[in-house]
Amino acid sequence: MSYDYDVVVIGGGAAGLTASGMSANFGAKTMLVEAHRLGGDCTWTGCIPSKTLLKASRVVHQMRNAGKYGLIDTKPDINFKKIMEHVWEVRQDVYEEADQPDIYRDMGIDIEKGRAGFVDPHTIEIQGADGEHRLITSRFFIISAGSSAFVPPIKGIQTVDYLTNASLFELDKLPGELLIIGAGPIGTEMAQGFNRFGSKVTVVDMISRILSKDDRELSELLREKLEDEGITYYLGANVKKVENAESTINLHISYQGQQHILKGDALLMATGRRPNVDELNPEAAGINFSPGGIEVNDRCRTSQKHIFACGDITGRYQFTHMSEHMAKVAVTNALLRIPTKIDTKNVPWCTYTDPEMAHVGRTEDQLMRDNVNYKCYRFPFNKMDRAITENETTGWIKVFARKWSGKILGVSILGVNAGEMIGEFALAMRNGVSLRRMADTIHPYPTYVLGNRRAADQWYVQNQSELLVKALKKAFGYRGEIPDLSDPDRII
Repeated sequence: MSYDYDVVVIGGGAAGLTASGMSANFGAKTMLVEAHRLGGDCTWTGCIPSKTLLKASRVVHQMRNAGKYGLIDTKPDINFKKIMEHVWEVRQDVYEEADQPDIYRDMGIDIEKGRAGFVDPHTIEIQGADGEHRLITSRFFIISAGSSAFVPPIKGIQTVDYLTNASLFELDKLPGELLIIGAGPIGTEMAQGFNRFGSKVTVVDMISRILSKDDRELSELLREKLEDEGITYYLGANVKKVENAESTINLHISYQGQQHILKGDALLMATGRRPNVDELNPEAAGINFSPGGIEVNDRCRTSQKHIFACGDITGRYQFTHMSEHMAKVAVTNALLRIPTKIDTKNVPWCTYTDPEMAHVGRTEDQLMRDNVNYKCYRFPFNKMDRAITENETTGWIKVFARKWSGKILGVSILGVNAGEMIGEFALAMRNGVSLRRMADTIHPYPTYVLGNRRAADQWYVQNQSELLVKALKKAFGYRGEIPDLSDPDRII
């Protein structure tokens, strides 16, 4: 059959931009369909605006606490509207430099604005903003339609003008009292950011801890720091209902056997994401899906061998870097016919609080649940010279690895620049680099990534044998004391 295109990509976020760019680069006639603006959630309502806002809030915090650097504490004058104008300018700059349509047209990609839905396995209907409908056929499809904020059916929620990540960054007035439902990455980041700007922030979650997918010990340390900054938590709480009450929003919760009414002038729903499946009409193409997203195998192939899906739409991972990774896997399998699989073992992530929380591989909870034999090698930020010079000594590196081989199974880091540091461990795990080889690798001094090597050094420390030391003393006539090796948690 003759098709209009070799590849049609549905969705112009991180996954779609990567998929369409690669497809065109491999010589495929490519169309990219996007209902709104290229760049997707990451550019407009996710990574870029949130990290820009967090940077501003960190500067505010540093000004207030300049004394710890030998300077004079300053009370900054917060102009929230100006801060948000800066956020808007940054995301527009990112769009102009990386996402705007002409960049992709210059690659030979046809850009179509509209909503796409399947008519049959090889045909989609595009509903344009002008009301025009077009039928487009393609040999291959790559679905990367992303996800949207999920708001649970709380009693009264539809009567309240609540915020999600889609509307939060359109604010131009700082909430005096901000209520947040959800203590995951979005809720935790925004709680700290708005608290530092001056909002009174209260966070509610039904789970008993923040960042439930991260290391228990480190997430607890982070919560304590956030509470010290002034954030109030109700964890392990049940939300009963929400209502408008004159000039406030009232949040009714059950907490530790008692009923509470929390009041605020803004409510942020940070309660997860839902794949954007509904408008795609996947049934018409014979694509298997569920409320959790479009079903794909480890090659990103759907139940139709010529249709692939990647990114949030699959419900597997909700990280920009994983969306890009999955897009590469999808295009490689579709166009090059090279059997490539998603790397599910070495997925890093980071929550950009201050300090940051990062992880790669299996968590300690997972290792314990699966009865995996491992050792934990720890190194604190307060023993890193770079962290000491910058007065950023809160945090730990925790490496979970095999005792004898030093094979890395997972890593959790709480600390400044944890998101940068975790990349080295992801590279090591992907390529089978052991702790011994990391410890033997020269790292520049003084840097934060030197802390990675110091953590790897602990593999040598904990595997040191008193018998070996005694043999060395006897063989070479050394006269020093034998170190105390009885403490399994000693750090040098």
